[in-house]
Amino acid sequence: MYRDATRLFTRHEKNPVLDIKDYPGVAQLYNPSPAIYKDETILLVSVVEHTAEGEGRDVGQTWVARSKDGVSFNLERKKFITVPDEYPFNLAYHFIDNRISKIDDTYYIITPVKMKGYASPLGLLGKTKDFETYEPIDFVSLPRNRGTSLFPEKINGKYYRLDRPNGDAPHEGDIWLSSSPDLIHWGEYRPVLAAGYRFWNTRKIGPTPPIKTDKGWLEIIHGVFRTAGGIYYYIGAVLLDLQEPWKVIGKTNSYLLAPEMEYERHGNCDNCVFPCGAIADYEKDELRLYYGAADTRICLATASLSEVVQACIDGI
Repeated sequence: MYRDATRLFTRHEKNPVLDIKDYPGVAQLYNPSPAIYKDETILLVSVVEHTAEGEGRDVGQTWVARSKDGVSFNLERKKFITVPDEYPFNLAYHFIDNRISKIDDTYYIITPVKMKGYASPLGLLGKTKDFETYEPIDFVSLPRNRGTSLFPEKINGKYYRLDRPNGDAPHEGDIWLSSSPDLIHWGEYRPVLAAGYRFWNTRKIGPTPPIKTDKGWLEIIHGVFRTAGGIYYYIGAVLLDLQEPWKVIGKTNSYLLAPEMEYERHGNCDNCVFPCGAIADYEKDELRLYYGAADTRICLATASLSEVVQACIDGI
């Protein structure tokens, strides 16, 4: 049975939950990565300031936003991700679009960073236990790789991750899988899903950290569609097998969210809704999706977790 996934999410009445207009000096505010830490909802927010120093406009930072209720956030105006001034970390800049995966008591963060003078981006792996301090570990992917997302637990004794390497047209961005014994050394590369299975993702797709459910790994993705009127970013979902995560066992035919509201359609990047993760509340059967809107705002939409999973199953 086909399920129209466009009707599953409800935008929060207080959207946007973070707005660039409230932060003088900020040029761009976008693409949050969410996590639960103790009694707080944490967002790692991508920020560009007007006074940023470096190579043109692309000097992004990551700031931490905290909330007790998941709606009203306090955005801390300081760099969270910092690296030592030594090779090769001293080449890295533009720390945005993070993906957070909690494994045991540690929050691992993969950040697609740029490298001065070299092809970019590539994945920087770091970690934190409290969202106060950040420890860089190493670069764990070659360029060009964007959106690297860790699974939150080992599968059959191995760590797994999803990647979005850039390719040549028409495959400008597909999703791949790899495995590792230690989070540093990666191999066994496998294709998972190619862009273009529906109109809203004909140009490229990209992953976020998978969410475990009893029916499979729920994977929130973005999709890009080029039209005569410009480029549009959408949000959809895929379901992967629990034990063989290279197997797609479901995917939404329709998108989950499209840039429809004024705050999603106009900003630094028009017609863009972009996720870097979601939070599952299993007791409430709720999926909380925090997303960037037009590279200018942060928004929240919620849906039934089980209905999103079922929409993936129905779509296959």
